[in-house]
Amino acid sequence: MSFERIALISDVHGNLTAYEAVLSDISARGITRVINLGDLVGKGPRGAACTALTRQRCEATVRGNWEVFVAGDSELRSEGQAWWRAELSAEDRRWLFSLPGSLDLELSGRRVRVLHASPVDEFTRVHREHSAEQFAMMFTPTPFTGDGGPADVVVYGDIHDPFLRSGKEGALVNVGSVGNQLDDPTPSYAILEGDSVGGKDAPFGIQFVRVPYDVEAEIAATRALGMPETEAYTIELRTGVYRGDHAARGLSTPRG
Repeated sequence: MSFERIALISDVHGNLTAYEAVLSDISARGITRVINLGDLVGKGPRGAACTALTRQRCEATVRGNWEVFVAGDSELRSEGQAWWRAELSAEDRRWLFSLPGSLDLELSGRRVRVLHASPVDEFTRVHREHSAEQFAMMFTPTPFTGDGGPADVVVYGDIHDPFLRSGKEGALVNVGSVGNQLDDPTPSYAILEGDSVGGKDAPFGIQFVRVPYDVEAEIAATRALGMPETEAYTIELRTGVYRGDHAARGLSTPRG
């Protein structure tokens, strides 16, 4: 038996403080294989540093929707998007935009498909509360995922809300977010455990991990860098509440 543990992380969003804490936790567990499910950049201030750390520490990375928005040549939609793009080097942008959309692994006789949002593309979102049709779609091969057959396990990010669902098609795993968690403020990631050469009778496991970090240090770094949209980012980091809901909930940062 060739036992493997693989850490799967997603949605770092330029939050270097949280990223370093999560990678430190992964290393402390003796895990050397790390796969990143995209959205390294945008929302937080240090996309370039997070890109460099990803290239150093992750064996593979797939492209997220924010890589398309920020690293690509799409029309800039906000002051924040312009700032996040300018923070990246030309080489950062080239590498981020050229990332594959999905990746297949074999673990305990299971085809494990990792991607950012769905087999459709980086933008088609599947929430925790999804339909039976959406669940089945996640396991289906498409032109976006390539020539592989149906997946037994699908691992994705995008929604910043970790969960596990199983059904006749397989197991659907959302790893949550490292840098911008939105079910509560604490970063999460997932660990897959299994036999890299064994069949489906070999053990297979899925574990979720939460890693506290110094939120106020990340906020201080963000303010020092003068990033646009700092107030919304600050509230998200402290509360885990999506910025589109801040006004309705009366959330704001103290003045002064």
